[in-house]
Amino acid sequence: MIELSHAALRWFRPLHFFLSALSRSTGLIGPWTSHYAGRAKTVHRPLQDRIIHDERDVLLGRAHVDLTAPQIAAVYHGQSVLITGAGGSVGSELARQVIEACPRLLVLLDHSELALYQIDRKLREAARANGVVLRPVLASVTDAARVFSTLSQNEVSIVLHAAAYKHVALIEGNEIADVLNNVIGTQVMADVARQSGVKRFVLVSTDKAVRPKNIMGATKRLAELVVQDIQTRAPGTIFSMVRFGNVVGSSGSVVPLFQEQIAAGGPVTITHKDVSRYFMTIPEAAHLVLSASAFARGGDLFMLDMGKPVRIVDLARRIARHSGVRIRDECAPDGEIDLQITGLRRGEKLFEELLVSATLEPTPHRKIFRASPKGISELEMARILRDLATAVAHVDNASARRIVTSALSEDRIPEQTAI
Repeated sequence: MIELSHAALRWFRPLHFFLSALSRSTGLIGPWTSHYAGRAKTVHRPLQDRIIHDERDVLLGRAHVDLTAPQIAAVYHGQSVLITGAGGSVGSELARQVIEACPRLLVLLDHSELALYQIDRKLREAARANGVVLRPVLASVTDAARVFSTLSQNEVSIVLHAAAYKHVALIEGNEIADVLNNVIGTQVMADVARQSGVKRFVLVSTDKAVRPKNIMGATKRLAELVVQDIQTRAPGTIFSMVRFGNVVGSSGSVVPLFQEQIAAGGPVTITHKDVSRYFMTIPEAAHLVLSASAFARGGDLFMLDMGKPVRIVDLARRIARHSGVRIRDECAPDGEIDLQITGLRRGEKLFEELLVSATLEPTPHRKIFRASPKGISELEMARILRDLATAVAHVDNASARRIVTSALSEDRIPEQTAI
């Protein structure tokens, strides 16, 4: 048993892993454990509070990507910026980083009163220190009149559109809500941004938009197509999109779920032993959005080099090890935490992709790449949106799914398959 401080952990972590492979009794006593009755008792604090750069790198299986750059901050300095979904995990980090760039005004837009209250309260001091006017706006991205008045009255020049429904299993069976928020909400935001003279607009998307097997991924791909379509009629606005992998520590993500399960004594549940995902941290995700706005030429898509995808079962093992326990499986038959395989859920894929048909191009940052995926015609997009509006008006989940599936069929857009 070795007792270590935070500083020492950085240097002894590789030794810990090596010793763990040799001896089942190896453990670390330090910031993550406390002595109780002569034994080591694990303290399960929130993972995002514990992960510093080196531990985070171990979880991701790669080095953290530093995306900070003076030319990016210069894009936001002195500007009026609006963030949708500002109370969410990514939206709140975006807001924090934008404040550091010293915009003139930062508008926080969210439809959750609690989330908006919390992020406004958390950022007040930082905003004052940087001379930034902070303005919380309680509104839905689907409310065109409210969005237009907000953009116009605040003379917004940059929109970062992070508001979206993202939980795959929850969205299945709630197609209308998903279409309304992810597709129509994006249409409203992008179209109103064009009308009100916004200079830059960034859509936050997901790797689940590539060959989507679920309604959430499909609506995010449609949202990308909406942005590409509006770009063709908006010479005064530079639209761009970013595709995320899974964001470590975001609300509802697998990392805090695993930690909760481990803290409760197990079991840790995964859907399939071969499931793998791309992962990025919340700061990386926010930096990617800010970079996209700075690098965009119009209608382009940006992605981060996230290294190789991580097997979810391996991630579970790493999180357990960081918590001072082991998953009981063929690798550790006497581990303390059971592993339960639940089976793939509807719409879940074994692996995700970031791109299929388009060609990647370099950007000023060596870890960020640009692509120009194929879009669809203005007339076709208008028909799709009209049909979806009808399905929403009739609260017809089946029709909404059918329309989305048809819109993304392979003969229309090579990057997609029907869901």
